[in-house]
Amino acid sequence: MQAVDLSSNFFSLFDLPISFDVDLKVLSARYREAQRAAHPDKFANASEAERRLSVQMSARINEAYRVLKDPLSRGRYLLELQGVALDDADTAFDSAFLMEQIELRERLADVKNSADSVSQLRIIADDISAHDKLLVTKMASLLNEASVASLQQARDVSRKLQFFRRLGEEVDTLEDELGDY
Repeated sequence: MQAVDLSSNFFSLFDLPISFDVDLKVLSARYREAQRAAHPDKFANASEAERRLSVQMSARINEAYRVLKDPLSRGRYLLELQGVALDDADTAFDSAFLMEQIELRERLADVKNSADSVSQLRIIADDISAHDKLLVTKMASLLNEASVASLQQARDVSRKLQFFRRLGEEVDTLEDELGDY
């Protein structure tokens, strides 16, 4: 069994350059190759130590794939690799962003009382998706620049992106609730 270096970064694990821009097809293919090589089922008759190592390698491969396939997780991981502190307890944002969040939350709260709640929810979902795409593009540009200032800006963008992802999850939950009516 060729061991996966459990201490290597996720990009090295899949033999990818350390970059925000990841070819998802290549990532997926290399993930399948790595999982095939390390899957615990292949080591059912191996020693206890080899089985344990196989489980650890498989878990590491799964975590790396999960992180690298998602732009937000990948961006945050790149920031960590650059030594940028990701303080999720920091909730300070510019006032324009906060007002936008309040407005979106109010729109979500009003959906259930709307005459056409499904249509209203779809409009909100499209707005959130558009913001998500803009922020991912901005984060990619800032991470590729890789200056001290741009990395701090990418950190702030990633925090904003987290807010939009949570709003997207709320939209999904509300969509499920409306489907039950």
